[in-house]
Amino acid sequence: METFLEILREVLKGVTREVSAYYFRRNVLENKKTTLRRRKQKGGSRKNTT
Repeated sequence: METFLEILREVLKGVTREVSAYYFRRNVLENKKTTLRRRKQKGGSRKNTT
């Protein structure tokens, strides 16, 4: 019974690591790329119109 619980704990640890890594990549890394692109476009359009 104890070995089953240990195996279950390890599986849950692995799943939570993978899920947190997925959301970290999705939210932090991808959002940084999109915001940088948006800032460059906004800055360029303001300079051209003024």
